[in-house]
Amino acid sequence: MRQILYISTAAGKVAGDHADDILATSRRNNGADKVTGLLYFDGKRFLQALEGDEIAVSRALARIEKDARHRAIVILSDRTVEAREFGDWSMAYRVAGQETDQFIARVSDLVAGASPNVRATFTSFAEARRAA
Repeated sequence: MRQILYISTAAGKVAGDHADDILATSRRNNGADKVTGLLYFDGKRFLQALEGDEIAVSRALARIEKDARHRAIVILSDRTVEAREFGDWSMAYRVAGQETDQFIARVSDLVAGASPNVRATFTSFAEARRAA
C-alpha cells in the first residue's frame, strides 16, 4: 500500500464553504478509489496524507496537482506501508475562534495510528499554526 504526504498552499482565499466543497469532492473521489488518509487545512495550507492502492493514490495526487485551488505542492514523504495508518477518511479544519488546545488535541487523536514521522509532521504543523 502506498502512502504519500504532501503540503500545498491554497491558491487564493479558501473559506469554510470552499473547504467543505474540497472535502466533499475528496470524499467522493477518494471513496470511489478506496483512498483514505487525513487532510489538515488551516485556511492557508493543506497538509494531506493519502494512502491506498499504488495506482489509486497516484490518480488522487494527479487530481490534486491539476486542482487550481492548490499551488506549490511539495511531496514530504512517499512510502510503502503495510496497513492503513489513518483508517477512515478525515479532515481536520480549524475554524476562526476554535480553541487552539482543543484543535491540537483533535489532530493528535487523528494521527495516533500513524508512523512517528507522519505523526510528528501533522502535530508540529498544528503547533506552528498556534504560534501564527
